Amino acid sequence: MNAVLSAPPSCISETGTWCAQVYSVTHNEWLAASAGWLLTKPLKIIMILLIAFVVRYLTKRVIERVTTLPASGSNGKIPSLLRPLRERAPDMLGTAVVERRRQRAKTIGSVLKSMATFLIYGLAVILVLGELGINLAPIIASAGIVGVALGFGAQNLVKDFLSGMFMMIEDQYGVGDVVDIGSATGTVEAVGLRITTLRDMKGTVWYVRNGEVLRVGNSSQGFAYAVVDVPLSYSADVDRATEVLTGAATKAVEADALSANVLEPPEMLGVEQVTPEGIVLRLTVKVRPGKQWAVQRKLRGQLLGALEEAGFEPPLGRLLSSMQDKQAGAPQS
Repeated sequence: MNAVLSAPPSCISETGTWCAQVYSVTHNEWLAASAGWLLTKPLKIIMILLIAFVVRYLTKRVIERVTTLPASGSNGKIPSLLRPLRERAPDMLGTAVVERRRQRAKTIGSVLKSMATFLIYGLAVILVLGELGINLAPIIASAGIVGVALGFGAQNLVKDFLSGMFMMIEDQYGVGDVVDIGSATGTVEAVGLRITTLRDMKGTVWYVRNGEVLRVGNSSQGFAYAVVDVPLSYSADVDRATEVLTGAATKAVEADALSANVLEPPEMLGVEQVTPEGIVLRLTVKVRPGKQWAVQRKLRGQLLGALEEAGFEPPLGRLLSSMQDKQAGAPQS
């Protein structure tokens, strides 16, 4: 039987193609016909991966540039990424503000880098699989099913990450803020995408999942009020006590120890409560955020001392005197 010779591939006659160039060098019809698989597709795949790597590297550098503060001389500066976003950082020490901004920008930057890596490399994998001739429809369908299953299984984790991301973008709180988040109250030491770390007044460190935070009470944004309640006996002259307290509070806030933290003159609100023990007068002072507790403690001591110097008797003293009088007049058994 005569051997049947296969016809040479038609692509060898097409000038400028890889098939024709390989045939002109090797004079091998099989190599020429397979030039697309042996040269064209590998080169395309290498080019896709190389472009993906370069794009990812450049994107990472850009994100780091807009989210990183220099190690020195950065006081008062804001990372470029945070400038379009609203900032509610309290007016406190510069180092604390810098650390707050640095951590916020670093966390948002890490999320952006992860998203960029996933999108760039994911697109590169899809293009490579397309070059290999693999049908992507079943793979995408399977990935969708797996994604739904993982979403149900890790919904709490996803909830924590999304909540943390929005907290970062909206700057609800940051390092150094004193916050009440329901399950814990204290000073924020670290804010992550999944966990917020607080230290309360007793020194206990609390780790709170961001997804469990339903409300946030921040005592360190904008301004605060130092509220001082002063008790008086029923027999006290309220008008004169108000005058004494107002003068003492004004003098106290003008002192060097408090003047730096006070934003407005003290305001006497008047009678706040009437209790079985006596009358309670309330005075407030607008102060810098986070300084209300120190101002309250200082004012409370100054005001009570001023009342004592003015001759006002504390309600407890009158109550004790009344009890002693009753006991003295009681018949002896």
